[in-house]
Amino acid sequence: MGAQYARLHTELQQLLGLSAPPIAITFTDDEPAGIARFDAAMPPATEDGRTGRVPAGCVFWIRATERAFVTVPDDHANCSVGSFTHGLKSMEEISTNGDVAALVAAEWVRPEDFSEVPSVKSRFSFIVYGPLTDMTFDPNVVFIRLNGKQVMMIHDAWPGARMEGKPQCHIIPLAKEAGMVAISVGCMLSRVRTGMSNNDVSCAIPWTLLPDLIDRLKLAIAADERVAEYAAADSRRFSSETSRGHRQPN
Repeated sequence: MGAQYARLHTELQQLLGLSAPPIAITFTDDEPAGIARFDAAMPPATEDGRTGRVPAGCVFWIRATERAFVTVPDDHANCSVGSFTHGLKSMEEISTNGDVAALVAAEWVRPEDFSEVPSVKSRFSFIVYGPLTDMTFDPNVVFIRLNGKQVMMIHDAWPGARMEGKPQCHIIPLAKEAGMVAISVGCMLSRVRTGMSNNDVSCAIPWTLLPDLIDRLKLAIAADERVAEYAAADSRRFSSETSRGHRQPN
């Protein structure tokens, strides 16, 4: 099975020309053998009791490009929004937290908006992150970072891909629970915490759809290449006309 994950990892990265490798995200109640827990120190808790091993769960997307690791719910707990979208806390548990109050006070979100935010439906004991190529079991979601052209390529291959905004992390439950290829333009909360490039957007792909998406990408990219050849050849006429238009008279 490991060869399958490595092959899909390589195909996805090469087809899209990804600058960061695809990562796999798995929700499970059984801690996998052979993968270490994420063990960064937790800082002192805030007044409302929040702390975690990283500022927000979305930071694990960045760390997971380097190695595979296992997290537990408390590792994610500094960010109430991410804890909710990943099914680790209920709306009632986060509604009075200081970070939620700060987002509402900034007018970044309204309290009533939270009822519309998708979430993972079950509370799992572990979430596993890591490069897709390193997996030894089927993940739930494959997560990639894209630039504008790569978003075009995904959309060409999968026109039903869902385009989303804030919070960025809710594309994870859209992929896991609703079986959607979901693209997020990102959110300021996540961009600051992860340090993602201003040019990056993110995409969550249900594992079960990845082989089909790759097959469709091959067809869409081949069509794009043919159109690029046509457009380049057609554009050369204008370069020639422009050159003649600026030629000085004898």
